Amino acid sequence: MFTKLNIVMGKVMDSEIGQRLKSIRTGLKLSQRALARQSGVANATISQIEAGKLNPTVGMLKRVLDGIPVSLGDFFGDEFEVRDRVFFRAEELTEIADGGVSYRQVGANLASRSIQLILERYQPGSGTGKHAMTHEGEECGIIINGRLEVTVGEQSAILKAGDAYYFKSNQPHQFHNPGNVACELISACTPPTF
Repeated sequence: MFTKLNIVMGKVMDSEIGQRLKSIRTGLKLSQRALARQSGVANATISQIEAGKLNPTVGMLKRVLDGIPVSLGDFFGDEFEVRDRVFFRAEELTEIADGGVSYRQVGANLASRSIQLILERYQPGSGTGKHAMTHEGEECGIIINGRLEVTVGEQSAILKAGDAYYFKSNQPHQFHNPGNVACELISACTPPTF
């Protein structure tokens, strides 16, 4: 995620630092003024960092992050997520699939979580592949629009908007959109599988 990070003469150089700082700050419902008070860094400096107008020194960025508190390592880590985060905007959902299937997951690192919640989208003709999946746990979902063919073990059904499914996921299962419009659904899995 932060592959462009460089340290030049003690300054942190990355165009995404300001965006990430703002995302973390707003995720914690902190105003720039509150972060300034907690960190001892001027409000104007925080504003300039977030706007990408100021490349902070490593020491300055550490002081700002101490006001949250977040370590530099966590800040630049690929799996960083604000602990105990409650709200996620639509554009903050984590995409974990590609091609004709889209899985937009609530949260990024679910290693210590119990539930995985996903907004799924299957383009016409797309699906989870030729081979059935199995894993420990349970999963369920409700179709928002379109149609989805769900196969669990020997059972198969084509579900439409408002229909739902719930099964133990150690049974072989597959999903496929047999329709000519995209299918959207909300699904949950416990424990998280990916």
